[in-house]
Formats: sequence, C-alpha cells, structure tokens
Amino acid sequence: MKALFAHHALLPEGWRKNVLLQWDERGNFSAVQADAVAAPGLPSARLVMPGMVNLHSHAFQRALGGLTEFAGEAKDSFWTWRDLMYRFARNITPEQMEAIAAQLYSECLRHGYTSMCEFHYVQRAPDGSMYPQASETAQRVIAAARQTGIGITMLPVLYSYAGFGEQPLKPEQARFRTDARDVLKIIGELEPLRDAQVEVGVAPHSLRAASVAQIKEVLAHLPKARPVHIHIAEQQGEVQQSLDFSGKRPVQYLYQQLPVDARWCLVHATHLTPDEVTAIAQSGAVAGLCPTTEANLGDGLFPLESFLEQGGRIGVGSDSHVSQSAVEELRWLEYGQRLLHQRRNIAVSGSERRVGDFLWQAALQGGAQAAGRPVGALAAGKRADLIVLDDDHPNLDGIDAADVLGCFVFSGNDNLVRDVMVGGHWVVRGREHAAQQAITARFKKTLAELRELRA
Repeated sequence: MKALFAHHALLPEGWRKNVLLQWDERGNFSAVQADAVAAPGLPSARLVMPGMVNLHSHAFQRALGGLTEFAGEAKDSFWTWRDLMYRFARNITPEQMEAIAAQLYSECLRHGYTSMCEFHYVQRAPDGSMYPQASETAQRVIAAARQTGIGITMLPVLYSYAGFGEQPLKPEQARFRTDARDVLKIIGELEPLRDAQVEVGVAPHSLRAASVAQIKEVLAHLPKARPVHIHIAEQQGEVQQSLDFSGKRPVQYLYQQLPVDARWCLVHATHLTPDEVTAIAQSGAVAGLCPTTEANLGDGLFPLESFLEQGGRIGVGSDSHVSQSAVEELRWLEYGQRLLHQRRNIAVSGSERRVGDFLWQAALQGGAQAAGRPVGALAAGKRADLIVLDDDHPNLDGIDAADVLGCFVFSGNDNLVRDVMVGGHWVVRGREHAAQQAITARFKKTLAELRELRA
C-alpha cells in the first residue's frame, strides 16, 4: 500500500486537515481519511488537490498555436480560422500526431490536468484513404497519453458531411471522413486498449457533420455507459444554418431527435435560448466549456449564470490549446461572465460562495462525468490522480486553506502546480515531467518538418 499525508487536502466536501491518502497497486485510492495522524517517515505535502479533467481536446492543433493571429482581407471568424486549420491538418503524419500529443499532454499535466477527453477526427491518410488499421491515428494519440502518464478518454469522431442536409465534404476535409461503420470499426479496434487509464467513447462531430440517422446507428452499437460528445451551437452561423435546414436551433433539434442524458457532453453550447438552457440542465448532460478557445475564435459567451441556477453541470477543456492551463480556463470562464453582466463573483452556489472553490469542484464533477472514468475526487475507489501546489510560492505562502483556490485561480500567472500524480505514479516532480526532454526534442523536430512543408 502506498500513501501520502496531506496537511490540507481538497475533498469532495471541501478542504480538510491532516488527510491520509492511500492507494493500491492498480492506482486507485483505497482509503482517504481526514484528521489522521502522520506516521513517522510518511511522505507529506501541505496543499493537495484532485487533478483537473480536460474534457475537450484536439491534440494536433497544439502545433498550430499562435500561427493564425493575422488578419485577412475580410473580417476574420471561426470559419476563416477553420480554413487555415484544414490546410495545416492536411500533411500531419501519424508519427507527428503522436509527438504533438505527447508535448501537449506533458504541458497539460504540468499545469494540473490529469485526464484528457480527446475529440479525435484526423482519421485518414493525407490522400483520404483509410490506414490499414482504421484506428492508426487514434492509437498514436493513446500512445502519447501512455508515454506521458495522463489518463485519456478517446472519442473517435463521426464526420461525414460539410453542412446540414448532408452536404458533401470538401476536399480539405478528406482526412476527417468517417461514416457510422468506420467509427464503429475504430471503436472495435480500440477495445483491447481500454483499461484503468484509457476509456473509449464516441463523438458525432456536430449536427452539421453527422446526420441524426448516423448518430442513432452508432449509439445502437455503443455500450450504454460510454461517453458521447458533440460540438453544438458554437457559432451564430451554425445556429442559422440549423434553422434554415430544420426550422430548429441546434440544441432544440438535438433534443427533439435524440435521447440526450447524463452520458452526453455538449461542447461549447454557446448560443442558447432560455428553453435550451433548461433542457440541457434538466437532462443531466455536461456543458463542455472552452473559454480560451471560444475567446480566441470569437465564439461568444455561454449563459453560465442561468445554467448554474438550474443545476446545470459544467466542465472545461482546452480545445485548440492556445492555453494548456486549467487555471486560465476557469479564470476566463468567470471573467467572461463578469464582463457580460458587469458584476463580480458570479460562479457560486447557495452552499459555496468562494468562486475558485466552486469552479474547481464543479469542473471536477462535470469533467469526470464527461470522461466516463472514476476520476475527479480524492475519494476511495477513484483513480489516484492528484496535484501538489507550491506552498512556498508567495501567492500561497502561509495562507489559510480556505483562500487557496481563490489565489490559485485568480492571482498571477506563475504555474503553482509543483508535483502531479496520475494513477498512483508521480509524473511531474518540481514542475518537470519525467520524460520532458525527450518529448520536447521530438516535438521540435516535428515542428521543423511541418514548417518545411508549409514553406
């Protein structure tokens, strides 16, 4: 049995003192006891928290960060950014995809994420043909997760059309093309890889890119407990396209056509009517919010306050990875609402008035639900995933535990995550990933190769 003594640990009920954390050889917490007595020689830490779940990732886009920040002749938007992303994705090899994902995942770990949900849609070779193993690229991304130690929920994407009404894909979308049979084949090939660190669900890309009939076919063959993620209502243009096609807004159309429940994660869900807000909250689905990407792409702001008032569940993801920091996602989730409503301290509940504590706990719960894995809490039976904060840093030195998350989320830009454990194994010590040098060298080589192709 392995153990760590935490002078202060964030448990599901809040901060507790003198917490003995024990985990077994499988990497699961076997016991979590507050008000314990430290045994002589037992490793200890002052501030221990559950690692965050990143519920929405397109790993390959990490290599694109910062390269689209220039204005075109027309007004730029999500749609102009998407065209640039398509051109970038055209040439990435499976080996390069693995290298990019490993760099991303090591960065996410160093900033406090211990689980990823990978919304994976680059499935085919550059010429549009399927690899001999349909799951080739998905396996590469899982290999990157294994190398770095992060937990992963792999979500192969159903992507058949360029727009509502089954519009044919454009040539630049050829690498993404899958139908229901393709996706089910990929899922089948990934089944042997499932274990305590790897789950496999599915992701209909959007109602633009997958028909209701296809989604129903995939769900009919997917085990009932597996997570289902979908992009929805991210952009006003998408909302108008849905109205033109069906006479319904995207979320309204989804809920009329499919049995959305707690295993669903609705990614972005930016543009909602009050009735749609209520529908999502009452269904138990998670709203997958990605504030740094949504800001970068000019998407808009999610109606967070009304959603939370109705018991809605939220989680955060880094999506296109303009940031790899869980703190930054949560900070801008709150700050966007403050700008929208011209008030302070919005993400709270009747029982939790501290914004940082509410956001971290809410995102843990929603993220764990979206991942479909036993994560997100320091509790017996959950994965032994935790982060240790740097209590020597001036932002945290000597402060009360009750103030830790407020300072962690809303004070300064230094990374305050010192050590990270996933599945009972230390993967980050002193802010450095165990395999950081090799991962970074491989990533730099990959970027050089991709720059040559773009030159």
